[in-house]
Amino acid sequence: MDTILEIKNLNLFFGEYQALYDVNLKLNKGEMHALVGESGCGKTMTAMSVMRLLPKTAIIKSGEVIFKGENLLYYTEKQMRELRGNRIALIPQDPMTSLNPLYTIGNQLVESIRAHKKVSHHQAMRKAKEVLDLVKIPDTCSKINNYPHELSGGMKQRVIIAMALATNAELLIADEPTTALDVTIQKQIMDLIDEIKKDFGTTILLISHDLALVSNYTDYVSVMYSGHVVEEASADEFFKNPIHPYSEALMNSLPTRNPALKLKTIEGAPPSIQEQIAGCKFHPRCEFCSIPNCKTNIPELKEKLPNHYAACLMK
Repeated sequence: MDTILEIKNLNLFFGEYQALYDVNLKLNKGEMHALVGESGCGKTMTAMSVMRLLPKTAIIKSGEVIFKGENLLYYTEKQMRELRGNRIALIPQDPMTSLNPLYTIGNQLVESIRAHKKVSHHQAMRKAKEVLDLVKIPDTCSKINNYPHELSGGMKQRVIIAMALATNAELLIADEPTTALDVTIQKQIMDLIDEIKKDFGTTILLISHDLALVSNYTDYVSVMYSGHVVEEASADEFFKNPIHPYSEALMNSLPTRNPALKLKTIEGAPPSIQEQIAGCKFHPRCEFCSIPNCKTNIPELKEKLPNHYAACLMK
């Protein structure tokens, strides 16, 4: 398969504190790749490194972000502006605040289209109506004149997805795209993203902490903990046989239909960026930690089973 995006040995710092540690990630054309983990583990910082939309205090000290053969870390800001929203599009976490409340959704779509395509206002408006139809917004001719406050959260999210479709983005980064939406709308949005992948061959990086959602839609899973990728496998393999103790703990914390099975919690909390933990970052919370090496050596991501990688000294 063609590789669309490859992140190699990415190290990100905030001042003296390291947030990402040698992050490696590879996305193939037309697949949905999930990046999962608890809040604060580095998922969004990894995605924002691709978009080059990091906070001013963030510094990428080493690594590569290769998009279709070119290292985006060498791109000028002008080149990145041409890339963002055009070839790489972002569905942000909060649809409620991602649209300008002063403009109609039609005007915002037209502005987005004309920023990346040399078309007239009339042509852009026609394209805007087409993509609103594609994302199943009813009564497009009326809704295109609505302001964001007149739309539900699910409708706002559909508009943002329409913006990505309008420019034929090759890579779609969906950062917790179902946050703040009720369960029924969550499924509708994920079904829509899945349709985009299948119909247009769009590559999707899905950032989520919801393993139940990930299990239903993704092709490949990478698990992050405290700035490290600790496990990688196909979705089928990962959900059948999680290897890393953190992945196992996440799976065991999922609700089941069996009332006899109690939910297991993961003791403790993820470390903050300021905490200096020697060895495996997960060892203070790991029930399998029984050898001194866990507290002194940082485990490398190694192939434990065919095409199934984990960073654990015990497994």
